[in-house]
Amino acid sequence: MPSLPFNVYDADNHIYEPEEAFLRNLPEKFKRDFFYVDVSGRKKLVIGGMVSEFIPNPTFEVIAAPGAHIPWYRADNPEGLSLRQLAGKPIRQPEGWRTAEGRLKMLDQHGLHAALVFPTLASVIEERIGAKAATADALFHSLNCWFDEEWGFNRDNRLYPVPFISLVDVDMAVRELEFVLARGARAVNIRPAPVPNVAGSRSFGYPEYDPFWARAAEAGIFVCLHASDSGYDKITQWWTGPQQEFRAFEHNTFRGVVDLLGRAISDSISALICHGVFARNPKLRVVSVENGASWLPFLFQRLGRAYGQMPKEFKEDPRDTFRKHISVAPFIEDDLEELRHLIPVERILFGSDWPHAEGLPEPLDFLTEFKNYSPADLEKVFSTNLKDLLDGKPI
Repeated sequence: MPSLPFNVYDADNHIYEPEEAFLRNLPEKFKRDFFYVDVSGRKKLVIGGMVSEFIPNPTFEVIAAPGAHIPWYRADNPEGLSLRQLAGKPIRQPEGWRTAEGRLKMLDQHGLHAALVFPTLASVIEERIGAKAATADALFHSLNCWFDEEWGFNRDNRLYPVPFISLVDVDMAVRELEFVLARGARAVNIRPAPVPNVAGSRSFGYPEYDPFWARAAEAGIFVCLHASDSGYDKITQWWTGPQQEFRAFEHNTFRGVVDLLGRAISDSISALICHGVFARNPKLRVVSVENGASWLPFLFQRLGRAYGQMPKEFKEDPRDTFRKHISVAPFIEDDLEELRHLIPVERILFGSDWPHAEGLPEPLDFLTEFKNYSPADLEKVFSTNLKDLLDGKPI
């Protein structure tokens, strides 16, 4: 590992959560909405009454090796291999990957001091549960209880598991927020997508959701918008017709060009800014995780145009609002030189996505991508920017 003169903070570590993470604390009445079944000798997840293939192996008994998919995401795949082919022979994850003690050892091996830790399977829930607020709340509460019991939300000021919260019912969301705050959480995660309700969906930027945003700002924590199934595969179905459920590791050229990931996060941040969340909650801080940054130039272009057309609809230039309140963890394939000309270096975070196949096998390999960043800038990106967020440093 490189010898660095500062402690490294990783904004995007992951756990492959076991079945008990959702089931141990889940009330019996909700178990019909989330359970595992045997399908032709393989265990599958049934959620919302449907066998889901979004994550093909929801028990994570075997996984693709960390970094196996990097050629795909770097667009360096001359043989035209599929993601499954690029993954090669699956591996069995060491049991230590699922424990706090084991993850602390991995941080040491990787030369990392601290990391946010996100669940993996949790990304499948909300799109399939829809407007069933009590079910989504119960599933995330069960997951958050498991994290609290097994890891804690702040293990030795080094491991920071990120609890998930559903906004379908804002009162339930605030209650869950209070639950995790009381147990030391320093960040929470919200799906970057419209909030479903019985009439369709609503922007989480509308004032009705302010009780959640205001409490997060008051508590001095930050809210993550981590990549998820945001339901944007509906866009491809407008063009190709109804299809089976989107599978996370299957792609086609049309889906690749449409950039569903970039649209979801760009729209979500637009909703926060244009619907006035930061104007009403000036201390709120938001972090985009595992969404990359290739969507940012186009978003800034559109924000600038909207400001030029309707300046009185904004409290300030919306691009300045972004620069003040929102931090971004880019991908290794992003244009990092362009990024630092769009937002301050203080708003750029290092995230390895370890141990996912699209992440880095060695997290600090990311250092080589920041070719024109000064030593002082590198310290901000790889250390102090996330540390300041975790410490609740005010805007």
